Parts: sequence; C-alpha cells; structure tokens
Amino acid sequence: MPELPEVEVVRRGLDRWTAGRAIASAEVLHPRSVRRHAPGPADFAGRLAGRTVRGPRRRGKYMWLPLSAEQDEAPGEALLAHLGMSGQLLVGEPDREREKHLRVRIGFADGGHDLRFVDQRTFGHLMVTDLVPDVVGGPDGPGLVPEPIVHIAADPLEDAFDPEAFFRALRRRRTGIKRALLDQSLISGVGNIYADEALWRARIHWARPTETMTRAEAARVLEGAQEVMEAALAVGGTSFDSLYVDVDGESGYFERSLDAYGQRDQPCRRCGTPIRRDEFMNRSSYSCPVCQPRPRRGRY
Repeated sequence: MPELPEVEVVRRGLDRWTAGRAIASAEVLHPRSVRRHAPGPADFAGRLAGRTVRGPRRRGKYMWLPLSAEQDEAPGEALLAHLGMSGQLLVGEPDREREKHLRVRIGFADGGHDLRFVDQRTFGHLMVTDLVPDVVGGPDGPGLVPEPIVHIAADPLEDAFDPEAFFRALRRRRTGIKRALLDQSLISGVGNIYADEALWRARIHWARPTETMTRAEAARVLEGAQEVMEAALAVGGTSFDSLYVDVDGESGYFERSLDAYGQRDQPCRRCGTPIRRDEFMNRSSYSCPVCQPRPRRGRY
C-alpha cells in the first residue's frame, strides 16, 4: 500500500495539473470505487460537476481536493481519495485510450488533461464529503479536513505534528513500537516499509515495548521516519511493481535505497550482519540482529 511519500508525490502532481480548474463532468465506471460515497455514483458525479478544484491537500495516506462552486469561494466540500493497494490517479490527454482498470474519469471545462482513477484491485476509493475544522490544529490555527478522516493523527512531516504528545502517547500504549507506528490515530502516513526503515535508522527493534521508550529514543524514531520519508520523496517514492506510479505514470526509485525492508539475508549497511525477517501481523518485519537487538520482553 502506498505510504506517505508515495501519496505526497501524487498530491504534488495533482497540484500541478488540477488546482484552479473547473470540473465539467465525472463518470463512474465501477461503483465499488465510490462505495463510501453513501448517496451513490450518480450523486458523486453530480456533486463534482461545475465545481472548481482548489489546492490538493494530504494527511498521512489520504489526500483531498477542496472544491468550490464559482459563486462560492469558501470550499465546504472536498473530493477525498485513498489509493488502497493499487489505486492510481493519472492525468493525460482526454482522448487517450482508456486504461484496463479505469474506475472513475473526471473531465475539465477547459478541455485539457483529464483526471482518471485506475485501480486494479478496487481497494481504493473516492468520495465527496464535507470539510470540518481540524482537531489537530497547527501553527496557524485549525484548518479544514474531510469529515471521515478527522480522527487521523498528524503525520511526521506536518507542522502540526507534536513530538512531545507523540512520546507521551507512546508511553501509554503498552504495545510494540512498530505496532504503534502503524496506528494512524497516533501518527499517520507510516506503513510497513517506512516503519522498518525508521526503526533501522533509530537502532530500535520493532518489538520494543512502547512503555519502555525514552524521550531520546522516541525522538530518534521520529527523526528516522522524517529522514527516510524526505529521502523517498526526493526520488518519487518506493515502487515494487507497476501498481504505484505518480500522476504521469512514472515509478519511484527509493526501493534501491532501502536499508532494512525487503533486505532479508543482505548485509546490514552499518555492521555487515545479515538482515533478519520476522513474521509480523500477517506481514513481515525486517531488522538487523546486531544494530537492533531483540528486547528480552518484547511485544510481538
């Protein structure tokens, strides 16, 4: 599943291609892709037609396009998107061939590049929803976020993220540090890949009990997450197959720079010890047995 860097790469592309443009029409080709828009596909398409797209936003793994009608400059709704396992938001010439797994197509009044939601596995979704005050807040006061994600925590690249609050919440959780990093109500945008990478950088084992974490260790984990995400952003994110691409259909290259995730039996770049793979929540967790010693009483 795309994590924060991959979603941010797509958001930046959408900002370049959609901000300030008026929507002429929306076509839903597969109802599952708008399943969370409760009034149904016809209402989804009708509520987009005639609206103007404002600058796309993101929190964690979600992104949204604030909408406003031409006569109303205050956006009260947004097109919310979650890419799921294989979702792609692509822009291109409107007369190009339709993609095999095209689910939703949005055309613009200027007749230029259209926006298409392509999703092979149909785990992703789009919906039009109300914007509400952000309970997380930020340095400029509370902004607006889509109502369905108001419970999502700030992500580590946001100005609104509070490291001290994160540390206090960690100490209360009584779980393993990696499970905590995957909890989107605690910190958003971190998935399996970047959790492993952040913990490798912080030299902390994934099963370390959160209640034993020191403030300095929590800071190292956060710094590791921020560093690895910024590095991934610089090269377009991480692409393991053709399913994750940016809005131009291009893959990211951070896979080549991964230090832990997917590196089973490869030498650790710090100490040379083979990277270990463990089963974790029906997935995998990768760590260095020397740099990230297993805790005596871990939470697995």
